[in-house]
Amino acid sequence: MQWDPERDPQLRALPFRALQLGLSGAASRRYADEWTVSITDVTPLARRVHAHVRAGELAAAEALPPPEWPYSWQPYAR
Repeated sequence: MQWDPERDPQLRALPFRALQLGLSGAASRRYADEWTVSITDVTPLARRVHAHVRAGELAAAEALPPPEWPYSWQPYAR
């Protein structure tokens, strides 16, 4: 498990982090074989975003990916 900085389209670190979690053993097999229900190839989207960034069109680049929201974790009360 590690926390990595999120990045903007110009690869600058943003003021919040993303959790990267590695799975091994049975968890990795179940993730691949049971828990994953679909995979979407986002290569064309990434190429469009990249083209906008290279052209200096940052607002257009930022508007293309789907929105993301921070996960709000609240510990449960016992």
